[in-house]
Amino acid sequence: MKTRRQIPSPSLVLCEQSGWLNVLFNGRADGRLNAGHAGVLLAERRGSYPPIDLRILKTNSQPGEVESGTRRKLKRLLSFQRYCHASRLLRGLMPHTPGSLHLLDDDYLGQAAHMLSKVDTWNFDIFLFDRLTNGNSLVTLMCHLFNVCGLIHHFQLDMVKLHRFLGMVQEDYHSHNPYHNAVHAADVTQAMYCYIKETKLAEQLTPLDVFLGLMAAAAHDVDHPGVNQPFLIKTRHHLATLYQNTSVLESHHWRSTVGMLRESGLLSHLPADMSQDIEQQLGSLILATDINRQNEFLITLREHLDNQDMDLQLATHRHFILQIALKCADVCNPCREWELSRQWSERVCEEFYRQGDLERKFDLEISPLCDQQTDSVPAIQIGFISYIVEPLFEEWQRFTEPSMLSQIMMGHLHKNKACWSRLRYVHTLAETKTHPHAEEPEPEGGQEEAEDIP
Repeated sequence: MKTRRQIPSPSLVLCEQSGWLNVLFNGRADGRLNAGHAGVLLAERRGSYPPIDLRILKTNSQPGEVESGTRRKLKRLLSFQRYCHASRLLRGLMPHTPGSLHLLDDDYLGQAAHMLSKVDTWNFDIFLFDRLTNGNSLVTLMCHLFNVCGLIHHFQLDMVKLHRFLGMVQEDYHSHNPYHNAVHAADVTQAMYCYIKETKLAEQLTPLDVFLGLMAAAAHDVDHPGVNQPFLIKTRHHLATLYQNTSVLESHHWRSTVGMLRESGLLSHLPADMSQDIEQQLGSLILATDINRQNEFLITLREHLDNQDMDLQLATHRHFILQIALKCADVCNPCREWELSRQWSERVCEEFYRQGDLERKFDLEISPLCDQQTDSVPAIQIGFISYIVEPLFEEWQRFTEPSMLSQIMMGHLHKNKACWSRLRYVHTLAETKTHPHAEEPEPEGGQEEAEDIP
């Protein structure tokens, strides 16, 4: 396997010496990983994107001899280099010379820095942040959070290796996916940060917990192909065969993350057993995002809350709550303000519809929620909120007792569900006028409530 050369950055800040955590454990909800997944760690494999060969920058090839795909990757690399330059400006490490003019850069970087100062607020607009960072929202956000959380200092992380790893992660998200892309990963990471800042958690989480939570959030969907597990199974994709049709995508996200960790050498200064434990715990967190395991985690959480036996001084209980927090962050879009929530809803449905179009093209059975002709965005979102999001966040609100943030999220959730109900009513009413014999629908929540919805 070819390895990437590290991108030098002359103004990187050196970390100070600090101690290490002395407690690590392997875990999923029951504190263990499935035996079928453990062997995956033995195989170092990146995602579907091959490593960039930086030697091409020094070749004498004519422009026409470079494949378009390679040019795109070089463009991504140069964009990452621009990020490194921008990050130094953000930290004030490169003073401007009197004759230099960086009016546009300064304006954008200033706005991005201002947004980062409010990264723990729930109305954080990740779409705007991604534009301000020139498409580097995930790398920029993670570097900032690792810094403010003291993780760089605590774990003695090499900044060159950290930038290299995060660049790999961001690059291996597919930008052509409407939903499962690096912006979604950044959004989930920002939500995860808000959750670990909750009073009930912040007082108990160790630096290792925070490290794992943010890393898992950033990489939880890396190299997502834009189609779901049933599609991979029915098309006999090699990933479905490799993971025996169980948590196929989540296992791949984890495996790709481990490969990038090892390739970047981010944890190479740690003892082998410690880095392996971190890899396994990352796997436990990422595998928890499998929607097919929703009831498993929800039932366990309810039992803990009903029995009032959640003890966050126990590493296993903290890890379980991190799994729940990541699950919440992964599906928190309906809990955002309407304008942000609506954008995410339209994006995920567009990704569903693309899969449905692909299935129709190849005469495959169209998967549920993927038929644009019958599955409307409002109907999909109402079902998603009712059966997935509401039950999960009701228990999260119980866990937080409830916090101000959880009350804000539930308020947005109920309002957004009402908005989608109104839109479904309008959509169905229009169809009724087109087909006069159809029964006229009633909006959920009553006509009076529906009239108040924008």
